[in-house]
Amino acid sequence: MRRTGPAAAGLVAAVGAGTAYRLRGALPDSVLARFRRTNHAGEEVTLLEGAAFVLGASVGAVPSGPGPLLATTAAGLLGGVDDLAGDSSSKGLRGHLGALRHGRLTTGSAKVLGLAVSGLAAAALVDRRSRRAAGGHLSTCGPGAVGTLLGGAVIAGSANLVNLLDLRPGRALKASQLASVALLVRPSRPGAAAAGAALGAAAALLGPDLREEAMLGDTGANAAGALLGAAFVERSGTRGRFVALAVLTALTLASERVSFTQVIESTPGLRELDALGRRRR
Repeated sequence: MRRTGPAAAGLVAAVGAGTAYRLRGALPDSVLARFRRTNHAGEEVTLLEGAAFVLGASVGAVPSGPGPLLATTAAGLLGGVDDLAGDSSSKGLRGHLGALRHGRLTTGSAKVLGLAVSGLAAAALVDRRSRRAAGGHLSTCGPGAVGTLLGGAVIAGSANLVNLLDLRPGRALKASQLASVALLVRPSRPGAAAAGAALGAAAALLGPDLREEAMLGDTGANAAGALLGAAFVERSGTRGRFVALAVLTALTLASERVSFTQVIESTPGLRELDALGRRRR
């Protein structure tokens, strides 16, 4: 079966995300009010950008198969629950896991568990599709059970990492675009269509994000990260997934002790890229 190219997937995702975002104006004010939030600078923004990303990226990811599609939609839904019904009493991965240890299930800890389960299911679907495409069996084609477990963890970890970056206008979308471009260096390889979908959806929504009209929220950031994670899992074996998981784990643990914003703002190059296109104050 011929694979859909990343350009086509990106175009579909961009049109879908952009159209969904523009249609928000047709919603009644009672619905719009539920998605209004105040950002870091005190500006009123809408979280509906996240829903638009999920819709656009999901449509663009359809040709990639059920794995990337499941990763995107499940992460978006889990993030949406946290956005709309989130409990702010626990912050960060440590806080949510600490709440679980004390027998308290927060929306954040439920999301962590949900991302783990959906990530594993998505990785299993990716690996099954890969084996079918190669016409082989577990012993000769694709990662085994350990590789699939690692793939699930990579998808969940990627969803969490992009969410950690969604603290300033445009930051998470820029990071998603850079990761997508890295995954598109060899566009003929598996995962390119999923990466193209992530790139297209992110490009369509970067403008309103930078203008501080909207933000991804957990809905969009988790979905973006999960889709990128699935794209990586599509093109990697057990060793690559292990390395990726080690990097994701290190960055996640570092985020509990170090402010990513402080690191970015104190690093030449990163500081200018992060501020590019953003409103000056």
